[in-house]
Amino acid sequence: MSLRNVKSSLNKISKSLGTIQDSREFLLKNTREVIILCSRSIIAVHKGDLQTGRKNLKQAQTLLKKYKKKAIGDLRRYIITPEQEFVEAACLVAIVEKKQIPSDKKLAVMPESYVLGLLDCIGELKRMVFDKIRTEDIEEAIRIFDVMENLYLNLYTFSLYDKVVKEARRKIDVNRILVDDVRSAITEEKRRSELVKTLQKLEK
Repeated sequence: MSLRNVKSSLNKISKSLGTIQDSREFLLKNTREVIILCSRSIIAVHKGDLQTGRKNLKQAQTLLKKYKKKAIGDLRRYIITPEQEFVEAACLVAIVEKKQIPSDKKLAVMPESYVLGLLDCIGELKRMVFDKIRTEDIEEAIRIFDVMENLYLNLYTFSLYDKVVKEARRKIDVNRILVDDVRSAITEEKRRSELVKTLQKLEK
């Protein structure tokens, strides 16, 4: 019995799998830089440094575009996390700048990356709302909360696709709690603000 055909097939498969493995390792190693840049962008935005936030976001976008060329076929799944982080940072920048949140087409990301990135952005908006409440900028806190709540309302039905969009259901459940917490905080702050105004009028 000859194994000539088997050996020939296995040699071809080995080369193919080797290429795929090299690409996988390349993506895992290099996309970490994209994730780091997106994190830095988000941190800068929270600190009020939009210029640095935009700069890091732009660098992340350039690298992501470059690395995605290697994400072919099944390797696409290794690009979901960096794309997700990119969507989160891009949306946060847009919201702070009072611009329209960019579409998945505009950001050139996969559908699941877009959904997960928006879900993660809700958590960052909660942090931003509480920062605005702390500095007594209640109007801006309300504006950001409105965006946060509307994002959640538009995303909550995606829990149906949890088997396709990994962790969608869990993130949506967490976001429901976040939205409720922020709503309570906004309501309490508005009441406090109104009470202060009433007391100030009485003192006059």
